[in-house]
Amino acid sequence: MSGLPLRFAVQFSQYAVFLYFLAVNSVYTMLIVLALRDIVKHAYLSTARTARRQLGGEFYYKPVSVIVPAHNEAAVIAQSVRALLNLHYPEFEVIVVNDGSDDGTLAALREEFSLKSSIKPVRLQVPHEDIQAVYRSAEYPDLIVVDKLNGGKADAINAGINVSSYPVFCSIDADSLLEPDALLKSSKLFLEDDSLIATGGIIRILNGCKVEGGAVTEIALPPGTLEAMQVLEYTRAFLSGRTGWNALNSLLIISGAFGVFRKDMVIAVGGYRRTVGEDMDLVMRLHRHCHEKGIPYRILFVPDPVCWTQAPFKLKMLLRQRNRWHRGMIDALLFNRAMILNPKYGGTSLAGVSYFVFVELFGPLIELFGYLAIPVLCFFGMLSVRSFVLLLLLAVLWGISINIGAVFLDIYNFRRYKRNSDILRLCFLGGLEFFGYRQLMLLERLKATLTFRKRDWGQQDRRAMGLF
Repeated sequence: MSGLPLRFAVQFSQYAVFLYFLAVNSVYTMLIVLALRDIVKHAYLSTARTARRQLGGEFYYKPVSVIVPAHNEAAVIAQSVRALLNLHYPEFEVIVVNDGSDDGTLAALREEFSLKSSIKPVRLQVPHEDIQAVYRSAEYPDLIVVDKLNGGKADAINAGINVSSYPVFCSIDADSLLEPDALLKSSKLFLEDDSLIATGGIIRILNGCKVEGGAVTEIALPPGTLEAMQVLEYTRAFLSGRTGWNALNSLLIISGAFGVFRKDMVIAVGGYRRTVGEDMDLVMRLHRHCHEKGIPYRILFVPDPVCWTQAPFKLKMLLRQRNRWHRGMIDALLFNRAMILNPKYGGTSLAGVSYFVFVELFGPLIELFGYLAIPVLCFFGMLSVRSFVLLLLLAVLWGISINIGAVFLDIYNFRRYKRNSDILRLCFLGGLEFFGYRQLMLLERLKATLTFRKRDWGQQDRRAMGLF
């Protein structure tokens, strides 16, 4: 009898891990199917001609404030701002917020854009650290630079919101490049749907691409495996993940690298909260606010407006980034824990929030248990061959199929990568991910779970754009 509880525990553990991978991969497969439907539905957004009709007078437009938080971005800030000033949009302002940089970021802006002191009034609508000075470019009157004490990315965006003049704002990272018509394609949605309060476009990896004059002129996979693996991750996360959540009205993340928001709604929730996961936290609080106030709303991801961003090119940088992302997710879930399994928040809670709690938060623990259980059970001769084969099929082969499905979803709709060798390499990486890379990311997420209260952002190294 003494062996029965142990045998039951062994069988239960094998079935638990099996059911976990079955549920997770079923969700990913469902998201790919929903993403395909959603991408086809929004296919008209994929042509620059449709978006540029606004400039021909067929559509009205809303002026947009582009807010660029910058901390120690001297290597890229001038190139990034010049690219933003060349956006195809009738009326916009660019607000660069120097968040207490100590590497010459402000000096680079002064030299490149002939900054002069400005007496522009600042409305204190959301909290932030003290502003030291406000500048305006003598050459570009729509370029404003805010110099403030360091408070972090969320704090810097709040300062930009207070300085901004327009009803819609776009937040973009300083190391990123928007395609010239990305702002048109995103802001157009706010005219077509009065209930829209936030939208984000796709983030693609800049590494490996050729950049000239602040624009991507040639698209290719980066030569390094570490950077190329991130291209695969971004393709899967944005095209099959966030596009799929649209169909369930449960999108919880608009990337901090590129998001467009109705300013009045962001002010209504108190602006950005100071956390390392400010992008997810803001979107969750927008969901909460609208549900609690009975406000009809929509938060959308659209697959065509493109923002190109630098990905970590060193393993240490990548682990630091993933650690921060996971800590930010945990903090956002804890701060908005009222939404967990709460019917009051509808499908947003029951689908989106539940996914992040049971898959993204607890998933690494279950996955680690599965990895540890296999050799232990094998050593004691208690491993069921049938269970092992099923787990292999679910965790690896099905996962590889999902990766390849995401790659072909991208090819079918956009074909950004023209070289067949790049496409084949992405498919190969879709299998390679499960043999080392995935386990490394898993360990970093577990480490982040144990240290989630840390508020350290960490500094990422930058390369000058075009030097890839």
